[in-house]
Amino acid sequence: MHLEQQSPSLTLFGLPAQQGRWLLIPLGMTVLLCLGTVYSWSIFRKPLESLLNIGATESLLPYTVILVFYSLLMPITGFYIDRIGTRKLIALGGIILGIGYILSSFASNISILTLTYGVIAGTGVGITYGVPMVVSSRWFPDQKGLAVGLTIIGFGLSPLVTAPLATQLITIYGIKQTFLILGLVFMITISLISLALKLPPKDWQPHSKNQSKVASIQAPIQSSNILKTRRFYGLWICYMIGSFVGLTAIGISSPVAQEIIQINPVLAASSVSLFALFNGLSRPLFGWLTDRFPAKYVATATYILILIACILMSHASQGQVATYLIAFCLFWFCLGGWLALAPTATLTLFQPENYAKNYGIVFTAYGIGALLGTVIAGRIRDIFGSYTYAFYPMAVVAMIGIVVATTTLKPETVPSSNL
Repeated sequence: MHLEQQSPSLTLFGLPAQQGRWLLIPLGMTVLLCLGTVYSWSIFRKPLESLLNIGATESLLPYTVILVFYSLLMPITGFYIDRIGTRKLIALGGIILGIGYILSSFASNISILTLTYGVIAGTGVGITYGVPMVVSSRWFPDQKGLAVGLTIIGFGLSPLVTAPLATQLITIYGIKQTFLILGLVFMITISLISLALKLPPKDWQPHSKNQSKVASIQAPIQSSNILKTRRFYGLWICYMIGSFVGLTAIGISSPVAQEIIQINPVLAASSVSLFALFNGLSRPLFGWLTDRFPAKYVATATYILILIACILMSHASQGQVATYLIAFCLFWFCLGGWLALAPTATLTLFQPENYAKNYGIVFTAYGIGALLGTVIAGRIRDIFGSYTYAFYPMAVVAMIGIVVATTTLKPETVPSSNL
């Protein structure tokens, strides 16, 4: 195959592309680590409530808006990656993200903060989020799930780095100065990294002894419009369910620990670091699994784990710390898994050359899941007086997910001779 003879002449960072491409992963991971600071929002809430004299519901508003905005902007970005280029898009997103944080340092009320952090910073996250994954998928056609999973681990593990950092900065400089410092750091860091994140030449392939075998096994369906396929709607529903359950769990992790298990607030807050570790480590694992097994089996596995967690929490009571930790590790683990499973399944089930556009459309499921997940649990708590009742609808949608995954996530393989 003549394309394979092209790769030795291509270099990255002074190395043959076959080796140099691995350096793109930690760079993309760093970009996503900056963006993943949104998962550390709980660190900002109490200081903001005191500073702006607002309640818990109001302090959650910027977080809800940033999740929705970045999930809505990502599909639009996907349509312009090849036209504008990865470097310009990442730099643009990093600059807008930094501006959002910097302007947040001047916000005098929750409405302005929702605009600066939720809308402006959310726009920056949405523009940037998918680009490092596109770069990884193009440079690693032979290990796309693992590469995307390793890249996106930065988003999941971000709270392990950014939450302690933000806490220390708030203690030393105050909440407003912290927004300013983070905005400048993110803007400079992402802009510098953007210079290195480029796409390979079209149809570039690394050396692989099993190239033809992989092509025949994982050949995508030949449809230029995923909206006309049953698989798209199946994947969208499955991703929405996984996001809904995971983001619901993230939003109630600390309140559940304090109200149901009745553990110390400090221990409840520190347990989030453990959950974030599971959320991050599941991403390369599920990317690797989706490379090797049909997406329907991997998706079904996440829903079974969610059901186990829901059953554990529906019977949890005061003092059952181990039950709480196991269940919420599973919830966070599965959310991280879906953030690797969904992009890899998009590559496997549909034409990879349209990945940026396709995953942008699929990713809208995350936005809907985020919106529902940050609203429904709170309403259930207000109506029934306990978060215990939130685990029942989570279990129901997980069972629906099993049915949808097993009946719709079926790739149509195309013989290699026809490719």
